[in-house]
Amino acid sequence: MTITMENVGIAVRDLEEAIAFFTDLGLTVLGRDTISGDWADTAVGLDGNHARIAMLQTPDGNGRLELFEYLHPDGIETPPTQPNEIGMHRVAFSVDDIDDALQIAAKHGCRPLRGVATYGDVYKLTYVRGPSGIIVMLAEELRQS
Repeated sequence: MTITMENVGIAVRDLEEAIAFFTDLGLTVLGRDTISGDWADTAVGLDGNHARIAMLQTPDGNGRLELFEYLHPDGIETPPTQPNEIGMHRVAFSVDDIDDALQIAAKHGCRPLRGVATYGDVYKLTYVRGPSGIIVMLAEELRQS
């Protein structure tokens, strides 16, 4: 069996806000749609499923992020996840300049959970709380191969 990663899906409270954050970081929008109907109910497992979605892609073409804003049933607000909670943890991106990435994040009101750390001589990295409480890891590789 062959398997490849298709995308990471994240429900957001405001689709436009999330798109703005991720496109400012460098992702591009591949497409948008509004989904509903029997096929969507069956695939997702929610009756009356109706959502606005957007598919974004990293500049290298290898990573995709699907963002969706539920119109029905209403999205359920939950407390923001903590780094040690079981389940979906974070989405991570390599960046060529972590300081630039943090300036972009700050324009969206997103700041590091604690600060920027250096992992050996390999990475500078940080977790920021993005739109809808999403934890986003930003990592700058220090050694170039």
